[in-house]
Amino acid sequence: MSKVRVHNFSISLDGFATGDGRTFDAPFGHAGTRLHEWMFATRFGGSMQGRPGGSGGVDNAFAERFGPGIGAEIMGRGKFGPQTGPWDDLGTEREWRGWWGPNPPFHTPVFVLTHHPRPAIEMAGGTVFHFIDASPQDALAAAREAAGGLDVRIGGGPTVVRDFLAAGLIDSLHLAQVPIVLGRGVRLWDGLEGIEARYDVEAVSAPSGVTHLSFNRRG
Repeated sequence: MSKVRVHNFSISLDGFATGDGRTFDAPFGHAGTRLHEWMFATRFGGSMQGRPGGSGGVDNAFAERFGPGIGAEIMGRGKFGPQTGPWDDLGTEREWRGWWGPNPPFHTPVFVLTHHPRPAIEMAGGTVFHFIDASPQDALAAAREAAGGLDVRIGGGPTVVRDFLAAGLIDSLHLAQVPIVLGRGVRLWDGLEGIEARYDVEAVSAPSGVTHLSFNRRG
């Protein structure tokens, strides 16, 4: 069976994966870009930003695992955009189509979890956003069918990753622990006491100061 994976998911030293006060202009709230600067500095992150170059080494080795073998992604509505409640921009010039421009970096079907389903959005490069109201189990079943035997990536945000961990659905989890303290926002670990007992955990430190934590399901 295909695996369920999380890659390049950044958290602060105090466990926050996004900051407080998210807006269209500040996707990660008061955290700004600080959680993801390590990735932007890699060859992989530079290519996603449309910039050449970038560094190699430990950070790049982890960052480049994002895409290979992935056939679909699941994300929360908060990762797609900061709106809440019913969609009020459908069919208008201001209709929101995600943070990533006309050619998002996913290039697969993407299932956006929301209590307000809406028609799918087809983007350039093979990305199609599907908006569904589903449990983690049902969302995973839909994503696996769309993935055609390839793996499914859980893209975030922290609430979605937490829910899939709590449901025992994630096979491998890569966290990049960034040496900053945010103090507020949305934490990953709340309610997951003892989760490490299910996984073999490895830590690799990079010269950037980031610690890469790999959780691989036991057995």
